[in-house]
Amino acid sequence: MGAVKVKALPKYEHPPETRCPLKYADVPTIDLADYDRPGGRDRLVQQFRQHIHHGFFYITNIGLSQEEIDLQFAIAKAFFELPEEERLRHRAPLETGSYNGYRPLGALSLFPGMQDTLEFYSIFKFIPQSERSHPDIIRQYSREIEGFSRHMHEIVSFKILRVLALVLELPEDQFVNGNRYEDECDSSIRYMLYHARSQRENQTFDNVYFRGHTDKGTLTFLFQQSIAALQIQSTKEAEWEYLRIPAGSVAVNIADTLQFLTNGYLKSGFHRVIAPQRDQVHLDRLALLYFVRPTDKLPWKTLDSPFLRRSGYGKMSTENDRDITGLDWWRAGVKARKGANYMSSAASTT
Repeated sequence: MGAVKVKALPKYEHPPETRCPLKYADVPTIDLADYDRPGGRDRLVQQFRQHIHHGFFYITNIGLSQEEIDLQFAIAKAFFELPEEERLRHRAPLETGSYNGYRPLGALSLFPGMQDTLEFYSIFKFIPQSERSHPDIIRQYSREIEGFSRHMHEIVSFKILRVLALVLELPEDQFVNGNRYEDECDSSIRYMLYHARSQRENQTFDNVYFRGHTDKGTLTFLFQQSIAALQIQSTKEAEWEYLRIPAGSVAVNIADTLQFLTNGYLKSGFHRVIAPQRDQVHLDRLALLYFVRPTDKLPWKTLDSPFLRRSGYGKMSTENDRDITGLDWWRAGVKARKGANYMSSAASTT
């Protein structure tokens, strides 16, 4: 991805937080700085065993400055300000099960008569298998985007994955080996924009922007978000609670891959996006995420772990194990769940 000179980006300013009283989820916080301290990994293992089971937690001290994070928000803002024609030139091949590129606004039907108000741009890993065209704004900042992506993948996620392996009393690189940066997978940085809707539209669709779901990958990282719209459930019977992600914290969402590999010990986080509060409902909601997806080196088989056996999550059978890789499973799922909707909308967006 060659560099192209364009004008410098203005500093990104986060919108003010809502003043409306909300019920926020009580989510544990993990200080990743402890990972490199004497005895720190053992302490993190104990913290994870005590607190990290049900989908979401926060991490701090990830090794990126606020300026580096805000630059990614600025790049995202600049991308969505491009003319629609330019964005559509870089449309992702959604029909084949790949998000690599631009996913247009209104590409998915969420309810009968309702197209979503979401568009996003995914930049896959900086490896030959993932190369594709990008607009000039992405090419200009390719070095910064790659540095950010590699840090989140090879530093931040690997610390978490190694601690999780130790929790399960497995080899330290058990999960890392199925999620390495150089192997083929659909891990990506994503710039996401939810467009504000009218009050009438929000009422028509019960104030839902995106229905409750879990993520199909390995881990999802969600960065500072001052517009309150993301809600989570600790269990299916629990009430929805807001997830607040302030500056200095990153929310981590355990996803379906880890739930499957651990036979349900680790729970994939159930979440949804609703219309913002009255003092923010008129604002578009810009989001920054990094997704870790399983690679072509990850066998799609549940793990046989001493800790899981003692905890009642031992491997009881192999009927759900398949002779495929995590990448095969991921792409088949995207294509099966999304393909028909994307294909039907493609004619109106390309």
